[in-house]
Amino acid sequence: MPKLKVNDIEVEVEEGLTVLQACEKAGAEIPRFCYHEKLSIAGNCRMCLVEMEKSPKPIASCAMPVAEGMNIKTNTAFVEKARKGVMEFLLANHPLDCPVCDQGGECDLQDQSMFYGVDKSRFKENKRAVPEKHMGPLIKTQMTRCIHCTRCVRFVTEVAGVSELGAIGRGEDMQITTYLEQSMQSELSANVIDLCPVGALTSKPYVFEARPWELKKTETVDVMDAVGSNVRVDTYDWEVKRVLPIINEDINEEWISDKTRYACDGLLTQRLDTPFIKYNGKFEKASWDEVFKIIKSKFENSSKEKICGFVGDLTNMETGYIFKEFFDRTLNNKNYDSRSDNRFLDNSERENYIFNSSINGIEDADLIFLIGANPRYEATILNARIRKAFVNNNTKVISLNDVGDLTYSYKNLDGQTQTLKTIFEGSEEISKEIISASKPMIIIGESLLKFNSAEHLFNLIKNFLKKNNKFTEDWNPLNILSCDASTVGNFDLGILNNEKNLLEELKSNKFEIVFLVGQDNLDFNKKNEFVIYQGSHGDKGAETADIILPGAAYTEQDGYFTNLEGKMQKAYKASYPPGEAKEDWQIINELAEVMNNRKLFNDKEELESSMFNYLKLQQEKRITNIKEKTNLEFQNEKLNIQLKDYYFSNVIARSSKTMVECNNSKLNIKSTGTEG
Repeated sequence: MPKLKVNDIEVEVEEGLTVLQACEKAGAEIPRFCYHEKLSIAGNCRMCLVEMEKSPKPIASCAMPVAEGMNIKTNTAFVEKARKGVMEFLLANHPLDCPVCDQGGECDLQDQSMFYGVDKSRFKENKRAVPEKHMGPLIKTQMTRCIHCTRCVRFVTEVAGVSELGAIGRGEDMQITTYLEQSMQSELSANVIDLCPVGALTSKPYVFEARPWELKKTETVDVMDAVGSNVRVDTYDWEVKRVLPIINEDINEEWISDKTRYACDGLLTQRLDTPFIKYNGKFEKASWDEVFKIIKSKFENSSKEKICGFVGDLTNMETGYIFKEFFDRTLNNKNYDSRSDNRFLDNSERENYIFNSSINGIEDADLIFLIGANPRYEATILNARIRKAFVNNNTKVISLNDVGDLTYSYKNLDGQTQTLKTIFEGSEEISKEIISASKPMIIIGESLLKFNSAEHLFNLIKNFLKKNNKFTEDWNPLNILSCDASTVGNFDLGILNNEKNLLEELKSNKFEIVFLVGQDNLDFNKKNEFVIYQGSHGDKGAETADIILPGAAYTEQDGYFTNLEGKMQKAYKASYPPGEAKEDWQIINELAEVMNNRKLFNDKEELESSMFNYLKLQQEKRITNIKEKTNLEFQNEKLNIQLKDYYFSNVIARSSKTMVECNNSKLNIKSTGTEG
């Protein structure tokens, strides 16, 4: 490992690091605009100049690799003069927009000019002006402010995998633009706003909404998919104004999907803020006491076998657990589930429904086999990891179906389950590739689990991997790609019914009372059922309801979520439920008190403690050895991947004006036939 001196401090660093990284390791801060840890080195801005012994000129530290015996100075008058000169060039064409710029207060150029800016300019020529570019409904452009750091270009090309953004022209006439002046066709496009060190690219939905110092910042977890990206929710007067990523190298690195970032305006619209009762086909406002009394009388006048309950896709684990306890203890009934489709699930082992190789493990895999999955739309951040593995490690990717552009090359098969059967019986070329791979990843999407022969194929895949010793202490190749934030948490809590098919019974109208908690995806023809809906938005579930109990959204209550790899994370309260709406666990707790004259739990702490004890007991109960299961029932079927509409996948997204605009911009591009 090479040794060098930085400001007379000796440091030893790994081979291949740059001088900038070595300086940071030695505790010296280096200003930069174009350099970013996750992107390739461009060396454009020259702001990171440092002095190197025996070099007559300052060097760009971001592009210079470390060598043995270097002597670097970062704080001399020579360095300061060089950086001031660079800053003068950068500000030569930059407009004095700071008072009206949305980047104000979070601007790298503003911060650096405080240290290296000069009070007058020697630039007498005409300033250049650049016309605004159209980059879709998410990104507002003010390209006269652009300093040509090319972070945005490198991001969309390298990380997002869409070559739609680039530079045209040369020198002073250079402009960053989408070549066809259209919306960027990437679900990660808005990350360029965070990357832009000036105010050239800012958030269009957030324009002129608030200043950063006026916002209350809450670190929490995203629920738009099952990845569990770490985010920061910024609120102004209890209104969610924006969502930004938090760095978590194990999950989302420092990116978030456009849906995570912009669906938050759906938290303001279509909200349920008071209890409702349906009289003669119309909803009437009611009090909590009124609705609880009606529910109590309905429960008392119905046999327990005629009551069922379903938990939805955005509910936190505390809500799921108290809902289960309400059915178990108050109603003495086990007719509850969290699935809105007839998917196969073997919950005897936790590894049967989680992403075992972990999101981080994608970069270690040498073969990835996608079965009935489209990670680009089902888990955008996870798809970015697969692309990273493909680009950096040349990882081979195979998909059973042709699922369109995943932003990386993959080999696609014919989509038949018979093909899958022959592969995992060991008689195909791909079988040998899986056997010879040291760390293969089999990613099974929810679409496969909905098929008639799902159980047979799942056990076949698992047994094949077991026989070929692919399960090791540090690697589990079996991965289930869940789509919803609550899926894994609900399965961990046992909110499912494997003894009878509740969905089929519901569709056959065998129940008298249906209790839905945040469940808006059930497809059944209502006849005489009495439907109780508890949720935050007036969506599909509320339409069919006879009684509506207004609950809280994910930003309005503390709650745990378990992501697709089985990692439990806490979402923190950033604002309050509107009107008379209450936190979900509280509603069920109060309903139990009305029914039995005693609450299920005295407070939230008691609920959490009970839930953790239950999870611990479940873990101890689970079968630890891998049992070989065989199910001979097999049908050859064409595997069609059933995707939720990406921009309308849950109640919050469906209520979001920005998501409607994103969807429309995509449809416009498809209709004009200009999609890449």
